[in-house]
Amino acid sequence: MELHLVWLLVGIVLVIAELLTGTFYLLLLGIAGLFGAAVAFAGAPFWVQAVVSAAFAVIGVLWIQRHRRMQQQPGMPALDVGQPVTLDAWVNRADRLARVRYRDALWDARVSGEIRGEPGEMLYIVGVDGATLHVAKQRQA
Repeated sequence: MELHLVWLLVGIVLVIAELLTGTFYLLLLGIAGLFGAAVAFAGAPFWVQAVVSAAFAVIGVLWIQRHRRMQQQPGMPALDVGQPVTLDAWVNRADRLARVRYRDALWDARVSGEIRGEPGEMLYIVGVDGATLHVAKQRQA
């Protein structure tokens, strides 16, 4: 089988896989495979085909990551801010780390301000940092 047909087949399979999964990463990898097919069809050696395909794949992945970072607006609060949680237990009271119940699951939380600190106490989410909730007694305005 001709090498450009192999590149073409890989590119098409990756584009179809992207349509089934909904990620842009596979789309760009598929397009990178199509670029490899074009370079192979032009008669370039395999190492040139691989470099062109890899370069397009890396540039595409970096572009997606940059685009996604730009889409996240740092000034915009998380949708969970203001939602009530229930204090379950302290992990480390001195460091203000606790476990809270939110959406029927236990979450790590960093407690701000003064609270009684008893299990079952109602707190409110004032911020989110990854999978750690920042909670306080008073709901943020």
